[in-house]
Amino acid sequence: MHQSASRTFCYGPGLDREAAAALLGSSAEHSGTLGEITVWSASSAGPGSLDPPSPRIPADIEIVEVPWSLLSAERKLFILDVDSTLIEQEVIELLARFAGKEAEVREVTEAAMRGELDFEQSLRSRVAQLAGLPVSVLREVRDLVRLSPGAQELISGAHAAGHRVAAVSGGFQQILEPLAESWNLDAALANDLGVQEGKLTGTVNGTVVDKTMKATKLHHWAEDFDVPVHATIAIGDGANDLDMLAAAGLSLAYRAKPAVRAAADAAINRLDLALPLSGTELSRR
Repeated sequence: MHQSASRTFCYGPGLDREAAAALLGSSAEHSGTLGEITVWSASSAGPGSLDPPSPRIPADIEIVEVPWSLLSAERKLFILDVDSTLIEQEVIELLARFAGKEAEVREVTEAAMRGELDFEQSLRSRVAQLAGLPVSVLREVRDLVRLSPGAQELISGAHAAGHRVAAVSGGFQQILEPLAESWNLDAALANDLGVQEGKLTGTVNGTVVDKTMKATKLHHWAEDFDVPVHATIAIGDGANDLDMLAAAGLSLAYRAKPAVRAAADAAINRLDLALPLSGTELSRR
């Protein structure tokens, strides 16, 4: 048994150990309950997500206490949202560009990510704008997709430590599946676009991957990979990720909307920061 039940991580731009100690000591929320403390300075650290924030802790400093049960887990599962998280783009907006509907679709996408619209209704409305596009557009869109900063390092680092990485998306399986294979993901799920006679029908087949489905897949994949739920790390940016984040052992908001930042355990804006926060560097000790 490790001497502490948790490890506290404190990170942000220009932060050193003395500054971190002063911040931690000034926070009634954390003082007296801290486990082992890890500090690093990261100019790429995301904005603070303490809820409610301490007025004495700068907004760009993150403090997160991670249970030792997660840190010491032999096998962990990282599960990521895709659009604007694992990748830099919103795939539906790329598709809409080919249909001449990008502005209209982007407006609906942003409202859905803020939680202002029902996700399934907004998805079907946006997909309807794609009706008639040739399926050849899917390959062109895949070529435009770029991984977010730190994504490749997260995937390779997690695999090197014996962990699993999965992606679950409100986007589209025809885009995600071949990319997931090239990125060496262990599992991936997205929506299935309707196709008929070589063209998109403007519909989605089967059950929509909404926030409930994302949380369900976290539990299913954890079971499939023999990972306890407390050893799962979920990363997302929009309202459709909230149930998945709530279900995980550690929830990370990646360049996220305010509601997601408030709900997550911590905020990051490089995906590979999830490795030290999950204790992956400790997994082979």
